[in-house]
Amino acid sequence: MNQDVLDLARLQFALTAGGHFLFVALTLGLVTVVAVLQTRATLSRKPLHARMVRFWGQLYVINYAVGIVTGLVMEFQFGMAWSGLTHEAGNVLGASLAVETIVAFFVESTFLGLWIFGWNRLGRWAHLAAIWIVCLTAYLSAYWILVSNGFLNHPVGYGSENGELVLDDPVAVLTNPSALLAFGHVLAGALLTAGFFMAGVSAYHLFRRTPEWEFFGRSLRIGVFLSAPALMAAAVFGGLQFGVLATFQPMKSAVFSGKAAEIARLQTEMTARFGPGDYVPSEAWTRGGGLVMLIAFALMMYLCFAGVILACFKKVVFRFRLWHLALMAAVPLPYLAMIGGWVFREAGRQPWVVYGLLRTEDAVSDLSPATMRLSLAVFTTVFVLLAVLNAWLLTRHARRGPVESGLGHDERPSGAADGPDPADALPAPRY
Repeated sequence: MNQDVLDLARLQFALTAGGHFLFVALTLGLVTVVAVLQTRATLSRKPLHARMVRFWGQLYVINYAVGIVTGLVMEFQFGMAWSGLTHEAGNVLGASLAVETIVAFFVESTFLGLWIFGWNRLGRWAHLAAIWIVCLTAYLSAYWILVSNGFLNHPVGYGSENGELVLDDPVAVLTNPSALLAFGHVLAGALLTAGFFMAGVSAYHLFRRTPEWEFFGRSLRIGVFLSAPALMAAAVFGGLQFGVLATFQPMKSAVFSGKAAEIARLQTEMTARFGPGDYVPSEAWTRGGGLVMLIAFALMMYLCFAGVILACFKKVVFRFRLWHLALMAAVPLPYLAMIGGWVFREAGRQPWVVYGLLRTEDAVSDLSPATMRLSLAVFTTVFVLLAVLNAWLLTRHARRGPVESGLGHDERPSGAADGPDPADALPAPRY
């Protein structure tokens, strides 16, 4: 194993997986918001509610489409650079990854297509059912990915045949505490991301004194009132994970806490058990990632508590411009928290790719340093371009506001529609 290849492969996976995760978080959160909004619109039949579905749904579709491409790119580098992992643990990881692929790329994408193109072709209840199926399959997709990741962090339900890991107890793998706690934490974080995103976009329009004041006033309140409970749920699941960390990964817990004596003791134990080697993860990455997550959490907590109070006053929602600026500036905070938490979770388990069973250096593919450098350059360039494209598209459509030329616009010939489109533009009241 060439050390340069290992370092480059780890850097490549960190960039691609972390970049993809940023898309996933907003996608999971926004699809939930859109499904709830459409349920309300379907029941109320109010044009304003339908327009909210179209506007936020348009932003969701943009983020989802670009995120799918990042997922495909990540799969390529995963198979190319980490063949040792699939060879040693593929019998355990393969099933969950295969189910995730079927759920994400077949069921979820199929029903998302029905939702996008069936706006004026499906009945309102069938159209509502389509977005809820998209939402639930997105949750299932996240769950199956975390089943695989949970096994890497806390391997359970496995046996060994001819030196390879095999699936021995599927129920244990599916109910792995490492996966279930992470699943709750990720979903709460996704809703938190969507809440801050909605509040920030709405605050931008209210700050500019948009004539769509009612539309964005309601959206801002939804974002604020969603963020507070989502933040508390994320904190609860995060706390539960910290509680079991000393049992699942005692070295990570000791490094984060800065317990030098405990680190030395665990290093001695692991050397005796697994042979010579450095079993202490990078203190800078482990503690740094955890601290970034906690600092971002503290800032969001103050904003959420203050926001819930401020959002109760209608005039404050529409006219408190300093608050609007704070909400716009706070949009990146959930992303910082998620990336910090991801770095803490993944870097802290080094040097293991499957904790206690397979070292990272044994999982990397036998590639030349030149090949890895080329791969890293190509994948990094693609991801940067996709991230810039996604940011530009989201910003462009968010700034345009709820115009009537995007998602759900009735493009049928004149007279083909049964009456007016319920999502046609409303009169725009002024301040």
